[in-house]
Amino acid sequence: MSDAKTSQTVKTDVVLVGAGIMSATLGALLRLVEPNWSITMIERLDGAAAESSDPWNNAGTGHSALCELNYTPENADGSIDISKAVTVNEQFQVSRQFWSHALESGVLTDARSFINPVPHVSFVEGADRVEYLRKRRDALASNPLFATTEFINDNDEFARRLPFMAAQRTFAEPVALNWTTDGTDIDFGALSKQLIGYGVRNGTSVLFGHEVRNLSKNSDGTWTVKVRNRRTGLVRRIEAKFVFVGAGGDALPLLQKSGIAEAKGYGGFPVGGQFLRTSNASVTAGHRAKVYGFPPLGAPPMSAPHLDTRIINGKQWLLFGPFAGWSPKFLKQGHFLDLPLSVKPDNLASMVGVGLTQMSLVNYLIAQLLMSEADRVDALRVFAPSAQDADWELSVAGQRVQVIKPAKGKGGTLEFGTTVLSAADGSIAGLLGASPGASTAVPAMLEVMERCFADQYAQWQPKLKEMIPSLGTKLSENPALFDEVWSWGTKVLGLEAGADAGAQALTVGADAPSPAHGSDDPEPAGVV
Repeated sequence: MSDAKTSQTVKTDVVLVGAGIMSATLGALLRLVEPNWSITMIERLDGAAAESSDPWNNAGTGHSALCELNYTPENADGSIDISKAVTVNEQFQVSRQFWSHALESGVLTDARSFINPVPHVSFVEGADRVEYLRKRRDALASNPLFATTEFINDNDEFARRLPFMAAQRTFAEPVALNWTTDGTDIDFGALSKQLIGYGVRNGTSVLFGHEVRNLSKNSDGTWTVKVRNRRTGLVRRIEAKFVFVGAGGDALPLLQKSGIAEAKGYGGFPVGGQFLRTSNASVTAGHRAKVYGFPPLGAPPMSAPHLDTRIINGKQWLLFGPFAGWSPKFLKQGHFLDLPLSVKPDNLASMVGVGLTQMSLVNYLIAQLLMSEADRVDALRVFAPSAQDADWELSVAGQRVQVIKPAKGKGGTLEFGTTVLSAADGSIAGLLGASPGASTAVPAMLEVMERCFADQYAQWQPKLKEMIPSLGTKLSENPALFDEVWSWGTKVLGLEAGADAGAQALTVGADAPSPAHGSDDPEPAGVV
């Protein structure tokens, strides 16, 4: 790049790389606690939330461990371990409270554009799995975060709640559901745009169509971020006291460029996603839920099949998947050299170690890539036997980069959650990984703030407690506080209709809605 195309260096307090849900959340939080700080957001694409946070690039599940069976594994003695489910739900409650406060204070302007009540449901077939689901419900029932979870094993009740899944089902195998009306469908793209809009209205600068080419540490502890305008070629240098890399799959390469010791040894493996989708009203009317099943044998947890109600731009869709795709790109709109260029001397052992121990994942990916359109609809018919090929089209979702973490004696291990990396001096941080990801953006960004702004964090606590009343408290151990913040959030977010929507599909009448918090209405036979 010639000097003729290089502009002068500008200074800012904070640089946020990426315009997705993570940077949007951190930007809003920092703007609220430090309104006078200068913040610059850099996005390589021409619009906000156009990669992983775009509603078509993720499942839109408000991940709160209500229905995802991988969060409630069965122990060797037959008991159910709910510890991971409780942790994920606690994190989601923090996000939910912040969104509620943001709506009340005008940070967010339109709840219905990004969050809607949709029941979260676990679905199994076969006697052994029905018994597992019964034990799962019993294990969750005593925890206030999951108190509304029902166990349903009555075929008529199944058909009443999930007409599309019941149509043409023989019920030759016993089926069961865990059902809760506390779930949500979330458009993280719309949410990101509202949060970024708040930042812009209050002084945040956003550079769209600009790509970070390099990050270098200065002698005074600040960072120089080299940024290129993708349209004109003009190079900017932005000097920042703090840098956050919230660039989805591109976070790993950028953290590698920074040279921080904490990123050494980390690698990433990209996995694409595909979904079948339909907006046919005669189909969508018979299903109002997010229904999750078990992953196929040998498949990773993220591959659990699910049939989801999605509400995008006010229109109802059904999505089924995920089906794996593969590309060496780390972003949907990335580069084919992303994966090979991410292999470095310090992470080679981690990458090779995972490659040698994850043959089941490799076999799963190969099988997925060989699937035809008819094969995908056949997989859907396990959930909905009446599904017709003509009603469904294939939608290519976003890229996910699964974290490969260095592990002594093993080379590396494949991580399926999210990981926050930060330099020892707190001057730079980034987020790696995928699900539950966006749903836990607020606690993840609070972790970044606590790690990287240790001196200021204590001063921010009173303001943060106004936004998130339960901050520092486990709601699972404080039922009274949970009921208080849940009721507040439900009202502010306009989710009161969740109980009614939970007991019936849109076009199917129901005599009695599922119980909300505190309800003791009687249930039909086969519902516990």
